[in-house]
Amino acid sequence: MSATEVLGRFRAEVGAAVTRARRAAGEIGERNAKLRERTRELAAQARERRVEPGSQATPADVREAASGFRTDRGLPVEQLPDAAELTTSQPPVVAEPVPSTTLGSAAVAGPSGQLPRVSDDDEDFSQSRILY
Repeated sequence: MSATEVLGRFRAEVGAAVTRARRAAGEIGERNAKLRERTRELAAQARERRVEPGSQATPADVREAASGFRTDRGLPVEQLPDAAELTTSQPPVVAEPVPSTTLGSAAVAGPSGQLPRVSDDDEDFSQSRILY
């Protein structure tokens, strides 16, 4: 087999692998978008205290793990009613809206578990969340 043939075969295999990877990434992106949309719908139903017949509540340990994950990473955690509260026939309590949080607005602990040092110096703020 000549070098040209080997190179051509290699390029074809790489092209096929890239095509498969793009297809898989597209399918995963679609699945994630559907999951995000369903999560938004469920959160809206919980806020409005609407419960679909036959719907199952998320177990308390799963809710705790999810809120702990978000809290550990400095992400906002919206307080939604428990399943028991949703099934009561009381009118919904109007709560103050949760302030929107811009991603990256709060410092999060790095791999060492340390937060970046707080400083009034804004000369090189871009590195404060990366190198600490």
